[in-house]
Amino acid sequence: MAKHVLILGGSGRIGSSVAADLLTHTQAEIVITGRNTLAGVQVRDRLGERVQFLGLDLSDRENLTAAISGSDLVIHCAGPFHYRDATVLKICIENGVNYVDVSDHPSFTRKAMAYAELATNAGVTAVINTGIFPGISNSMVLQDVEQLDAAEQIHLSYVVAGSGGAGITVMRTTFLGLQKPFQAWIKGEWQTMQPYSDRETIEFPAPYGRPGVYWFDMPETFTLPNTFPVKTVITKFGTVPDFYNYLTWSVARWWHPWLLKQKPVIEFLSRVSHFMTDVTDHFSGIGVAIRSEVTGHKNGQPARSCSTLVHENTAIAAGYGTGSVAQLLLSGQLRKPGVWVVEQAVPTPLFEQTLTERGVKVQRQVEEDGDRG
Repeated sequence: MAKHVLILGGSGRIGSSVAADLLTHTQAEIVITGRNTLAGVQVRDRLGERVQFLGLDLSDRENLTAAISGSDLVIHCAGPFHYRDATVLKICIENGVNYVDVSDHPSFTRKAMAYAELATNAGVTAVINTGIFPGISNSMVLQDVEQLDAAEQIHLSYVVAGSGGAGITVMRTTFLGLQKPFQAWIKGEWQTMQPYSDRETIEFPAPYGRPGVYWFDMPETFTLPNTFPVKTVITKFGTVPDFYNYLTWSVARWWHPWLLKQKPVIEFLSRVSHFMTDVTDHFSGIGVAIRSEVTGHKNGQPARSCSTLVHENTAIAAGYGTGSVAQLLLSGQLRKPGVWVVEQAVPTPLFEQTLTERGVKVQRQVEEDGDRG
């Protein structure tokens, strides 16, 4: 019998990309949810006959529980996750249903991880922070760490072109990430970082060149130090065209922190930015590039492993990341009761298998000190 997958927020850009990926790589029957019936029906019709639409508000606990209890897997794509609690995960655990999400904010990650023991006892596998970043990026770091005998520093950078094809939610996520300083693991201790600070130019594959990237509050900032015994973890984010970086930097530096905590202000900034990217997407594209660099030692010598990935559509790439994890759960290839981030849940062979099936290739270069001389 076909497995039944419930995608919360499945009528949005990311959620519908996840649904499209599952239609290609599994035989699952899919229910997508949303609050806008007209938009949801249009997405359902576009995706095809294996997809149904269910109008659902996550605050409707009774109907949410009914939808979850009738599913084999729940995929939570209803962001921004700054505003979410772990209610969906809790209901999944209570009903013995496996869970995946595309969460991308540390506050939500910590809320979800608090349910690790309950999930383990219930035999429920929950994988959080899937998608492109966090998600595929985390597995790239795992691959790089595995190339070395000992890892000391992780430097993870992302750049997104324009809107990334991900709709207004990604704009909200960016501006919500500017609200307050955050802790980063630097030289073996937690240090306070200002969001969108310390600009650095990083070499990415074509067509991205050397865009600027900035400190940004991401779950990887603390999940990677929790997973790997390294001394430093750097997580930086940027956009192209570069003038968007300067606009975001100016908001982070010059706007009063109180303003950035007001929902109407965030909504205003997000809608203005989305309007602008509707124009610039035509020449910047909507792609994404990831660069993972892990430095440490190999064969007694200083060494580094650097991997890169480029995709022309950020939303589709996010669908690949989440869809891959969902595919592994539905097929039974992944079973690990508890609450896990991607780098803790998905072994490298399974990660490589799912990327190959999707025609995505990670470029990697490993250098020992002697190689450079």
